[in-house]
Amino acid sequence: MATATMALVGTRKGLWVGRSDDDRETWKWDGPHFDMEEVYSCLIDTRGGTPRLFAGAASSWLGPQVGYSDDLGASWQAGPDGGIRFPKDTDASVQRVWQLQTGTGDDVVWAGTEPGAVFRSDDRGQSFRLERALWDHPHRPQWGAGFGGQAFHTVLPHPEDPDSVTVAISTGGVYRTDDGGRSWSPYNQGIRAEFLPEGQQYPAFGQCVHKVARHPSRPERLFAQNHGGVYRSDDEGGSWVSIADGLPSDFGFPIVVSPRDPDTVYVFPLQGAGGRYPPDGRARVWRSADAGASWEPLGDGAEDGLPQGFFVGVMRDAMCADDHEVAGLYFGARNGSVWASFDDGASWRELVRDLPDVMVVRAGSVSG
Repeated sequence: MATATMALVGTRKGLWVGRSDDDRETWKWDGPHFDMEEVYSCLIDTRGGTPRLFAGAASSWLGPQVGYSDDLGASWQAGPDGGIRFPKDTDASVQRVWQLQTGTGDDVVWAGTEPGAVFRSDDRGQSFRLERALWDHPHRPQWGAGFGGQAFHTVLPHPEDPDSVTVAISTGGVYRTDDGGRSWSPYNQGIRAEFLPEGQQYPAFGQCVHKVARHPSRPERLFAQNHGGVYRSDDEGGSWVSIADGLPSDFGFPIVVSPRDPDTVYVFPLQGAGGRYPPDGRARVWRSADAGASWEPLGDGAEDGLPQGFFVGVMRDAMCADDHEVAGLYFGARNGSVWASFDDGASWRELVRDLPDVMVVRAGSVSG
């Protein structure tokens, strides 16, 4: 069975599917799937031998759905009522699905939504149930809404312990369960909330965390990109330290850990909350190969580098790495362009352009 490389690009007006071979030289794109629907999350699930693609799509007329495809995007379906709905007694409605993530177990899929909630599927995405203890958490009435809305944008199941899941919400912070969802606790010590008054900037919760990532071989180590701040935790969120020194800005949205090296992490700095574009309008991915002790810019070459005059942002899930031996690094921007490097950041090229506003990019190898 042939192996191919696939990329999913979710936008404000649908999903595009890119296909290439193992060399990743030539790409073919088709779309839009879920035409004119907002696609804030997608997932390539290769468990069980049969690849399944997922997309969290939201229609202004029909509401949200978790769509899935077992034929690499040729057709899509969803469970009853789109697969994901709040129980009637909550008096709440799902607006967007911000995160889709495989869980520990062949059929477990997690979803994070707006308004801020986490859902679990035990039938590989056909139906989802609300994590009720998190929804009923006494902190929830005090969670705010970021500029893009209140959303659980990060769901990180522990790779070895099915009872442990770390999640993050804007604005609310990082939370974790260690008992299979029966209880949830905040894990934000050391993360600064710069928008709060002096003397109140290190609360137990309420931080605007933009994204959290980790490597499966080092589950105790977490990296976070904050609304002002880049952090690392070496005790699974028990405490956090700043690793922003050396970056041109500590503001940004995505943070990605290399699939091949738990010490290598990537960010895409933006100028700040007031100007959400790269410093000096120069698109740059920054890499640390020592867990944040030092940073270097990628894509700085005149011919093979990333563009200048780039006054758009890269959202929290619009940067990712694939699973090749030399991992490809991808990012999509709010001008509808998707860029990639297949030589560890030495050179970059534009894979596709003129799409709608890019919200999410996911890539990986599939058989079929």
